[in-house]
Amino acid sequence: MDTSKTNLYKLSDLRKADTKKVLKEVYKALEERGYNPTDQMVGYLLSGDLGYISNYKDARKKIKKIDRSKLLAYLLNEAMNK
Repeated sequence: MDTSKTNLYKLSDLRKADTKKVLKEVYKALEERGYNPTDQMVGYLLSGDLGYISNYKDARKKIKKIDRSKLLAYLLNEAMNK
């Protein structure tokens, strides 16, 4: 370990990684249950109704930990490659 350099900790990078992980896990859980994950997640994002997200593999619990506006901002930034 090089102790002569200061390590930078970027909380925003960690949050992006966490958000991406949650979205992938929820997407996969919905897919495994036979739902169209895109339709279900869009329904949730537009309405705020967690009923669009299955409880399977704790998908609902996972997605509700992230504010919807932050999810939308993340998706927009990903679409714009930022």
